[in-house]
Amino acid sequence: MKNEKTNVMRLLDSVGIGYEAFEYDSEKYVSGIEVADALGEDRDSVFKTLVTYSEKAREHFVFCIPVAYELDLKKAAAAVGVKDIEMIKQKELLPLTGYVHGGCSPLGMRKKFRTVIDESALLFDMIYVSAGKRGYQVRLNVDDLIRAADAETKDVIKL
Repeated sequence: MKNEKTNVMRLLDSVGIGYEAFEYDSEKYVSGIEVADALGEDRDSVFKTLVTYSEKAREHFVFCIPVAYELDLKKAAAAVGVKDIEMIKQKELLPLTGYVHGGCSPLGMRKKFRTVIDESALLFDMIYVSAGKRGYQVRLNVDDLIRAADAETKDVIKL
């Protein structure tokens, strides 16, 4: 890996959380499933970060789920106590979070949003999330991620 640090890595360093950084070819591996396969990891241990919005609550929420699954919008809304949520439009992601599509991390967003990690993460000691830039992932302890993201865990995936 190049000696390039992302904002996510700098944030983890600043709070003393250990991680392993991984780089992959973001032109060749686009989907989360392809990234998991490129890393040689269980697809259930590689998580993607999704940003949603509740019109009624006028609030954004962040969800981290395994790359091979879809977010269950009904479960997700119930998990954060709102009536309904929808995915934000891709063009809204960068101005809202500071991250581009394919490089969104639950850590280091421009603003603090309520964050939910699918409870399946608790089946693993270590999971992968985006390091905040396309082509970069960090592997870290699940409990450390929950603490660093000030997240909670709930069942939010479609089965």
